[in-house]
Amino acid sequence: MEAEQDDVTDELPRWVQLAEVDNIRDLGGLPVRGGGTTRRGVVFRASTLQEATAQDVEVLLGRYGLRTVLDLRAPDEAACEGHGLLADTAVRRMNLPVSRVQALVTDAVPAMTEDDGDTTGFYLGLLDGSGDSLVAAARVVADTDHHAVVFHCAAGKDRTGVLAALLLDAVGVSATAIAADYALTAQRVVRLRARLTRFPSYRDLPAVEHAYMASEPGVMRRFLSTLHTAHGGAGRWLRDRGLTAAELARLKEVLVAPAQTRLGPTRPEPTCS
Repeated sequence: MEAEQDDVTDELPRWVQLAEVDNIRDLGGLPVRGGGTTRRGVVFRASTLQEATAQDVEVLLGRYGLRTVLDLRAPDEAACEGHGLLADTAVRRMNLPVSRVQALVTDAVPAMTEDDGDTTGFYLGLLDGSGDSLVAAARVVADTDHHAVVFHCAAGKDRTGVLAALLLDAVGVSATAIAADYALTAQRVVRLRARLTRFPSYRDLPAVEHAYMASEPGVMRRFLSTLHTAHGGAGRWLRDRGLTAAELARLKEVLVAPAQTRLGPTRPEPTCS
């Protein structure tokens, strides 16, 4: 049985419970260096939304105020699998494919060895090949007219994980917290695989036990380490690819909620006798 835990957040759960979307959670509630947390209700990461029920769609639009969906799948993949009931709503859908420089059909289901270092390398390949899409996604998230935003791929782990890591690192979330958030997908991997292998694009997904299906926090920590050593971190990476200083500042403003000042009971001043 997959345990439901949320170790890296404050007291409110971040999972969004939907009937037919397996892996969707709020990126709010994560601690930010220097104080505060990421804001709730702004941006959500998700697995494929194509089987969302009418009630699921109602929850997303009503309770969570969904306005924009960023689809990180390849254009052919998105066309093959579709968007389900969300296609019939006023939600804005943007296809921002995340892939390697030489995009392969297998980017949706990449071939992996048992060495999880290949997963880190795969993520770095996605970063190298997707500058335009990732910068565009950051711009959307920084624009409150688009909120709330959901971004997704298929499992909501790899392409989605790269974008989540980039956004969170850019606003000051620690590598430890980012890796812990990434690892939460492991709680949903059994049901994710069962759903995805019914779809044409993902029939060749490996078994749950395979390294590719894991969400090991070490994979994400290594990815972030290279992001910093090779590129100076997510903020610098985004700036080098066209995000302006004002846009980066706006991204931080909309994603970070300042720390709340907790006031205790006041004590009367002592009086002199």
